[in-house]
Amino acid sequence: MPKICAVILAGGEGKRMKSEKPKALTEVLSKPMLQWIIDSVRESEIEDICVVTGSKREYIDSYLSALPYSVNTAFQPVRLGTGHAVMMARDFIASCGGDVLILGADAPFINKNTITRAYEQHKEQNNAVTVISAVIDEPFGYGRIVRKNGGLLKIAEQKNATDEEKLIKEINSGAYWFSCSDLLSVLDSIKTNSVTGEYYLTDAISLLIESGKNANAYISDDPDVILGANDPEQLEQLNRIAKQKFNID
Repeated sequence: MPKICAVILAGGEGKRMKSEKPKALTEVLSKPMLQWIIDSVRESEIEDICVVTGSKREYIDSYLSALPYSVNTAFQPVRLGTGHAVMMARDFIASCGGDVLILGADAPFINKNTITRAYEQHKEQNNAVTVISAVIDEPFGYGRIVRKNGGLLKIAEQKNATDEEKLIKEINSGAYWFSCSDLLSVLDSIKTNSVTGEYYLTDAISLLIESGKNANAYISDDPDVILGANDPEQLEQLNRIAKQKFNID
């Protein structure tokens, strides 16, 4: 029977974090970012989880093996982008068969409310993909959600966006609900980026839209779901926000 599952992309090396551990295990309020995300996924009643590991995977394997529940893993031997990371979890996604939530391991404030409400919209609209988005005042650097006739037309990346698109304040969080079958139908059609040589998961969304599939974006009530950390300064910001969220002095 088709079911729902989640894939967490945790292959980031985290060099700028100046830590021996991979970025996913960097802590916010003394809890690894990866664990924040696993907790929110499990609170959303998604128990089938696959973590895609990469650099320093032994740290994550060791961490996951100590948890009181089972978490699957897939290995990305070479970091070739988000699309490539999802390709490494192809067998897991195929075994799920229903719908898959895909999200990064460095944005710890994704929450149950956002996950479940996005999924409700995903099913109600019979979408092949539902992007989790947020509206923020300073969207510079983020992919913009470009809409048409109530649906998703495209995600316009900062470097490719028109002047009009750059005014859009609804941005891509990097978390998505996909129909497993629809995702698998286009996964191998993703081409490498001509500049970076990487495979981008957002290209799968473009391919689904081009094939006439339903696509939309769910706007999270909490814009903090977009926040991640790539360096110690951004990590400190996450800690400050987390303290405010949970009223910790």
